[in-house]
Amino acid sequence: MSFEQIWTDYRGALKGYLANKVSQPDEVDDLLQEVLLKTYLKLDSLESEAGLKPWLFKIAHNSVIDYYRKFKPEIVDELDTIFVEESVNVQSELAACILPFIQSLPSENADLLMAVDINQVSQKDHAEQLGVSYSTLKSRVQKSRQMLKKSYDDCCHFNYDNQGNLLDYERKNCNKSC
Repeated sequence: MSFEQIWTDYRGALKGYLANKVSQPDEVDDLLQEVLLKTYLKLDSLESEAGLKPWLFKIAHNSVIDYYRKFKPEIVDELDTIFVEESVNVQSELAACILPFIQSLPSENADLLMAVDINQVSQKDHAEQLGVSYSTLKSRVQKSRQMLKKSYDDCCHFNYDNQGNLLDYERKNCNKSC
């Protein structure tokens, strides 16, 4: 995707985000230009197109933080808290979906994840209860978790920051309800 196409697609959303954080229209325009410049200069550091949207909004967020650092340092901590809370809300939304996703797996995989991940039964104890070796159970848990991840990936597109933290997600057309 070209720089021009990226800017055409996201300029309005970025300006809206900035206007929501900064009340002065002239300052919003200045910050938007700053985001434009940073995007242009750092575009080659973007690893994949899938992470473009969260990457752009992280640049915008950091630009707002820098703006307030110059003029109103006491607001910076509040903005950082809001950004962290938005990330936690995304994780909470997805956590609420975990049971329907687990229940959509084959019963032996669903039962295993319910015991180990939801009910917090240790893998060693669960292996003894099932009469299988600990290493066998570990492999089954890993396989079940991979199946669960695939189920999530089939239903949603996830956006992560550079440290691998979940920023947001977009639902694909999927038939799972949550």
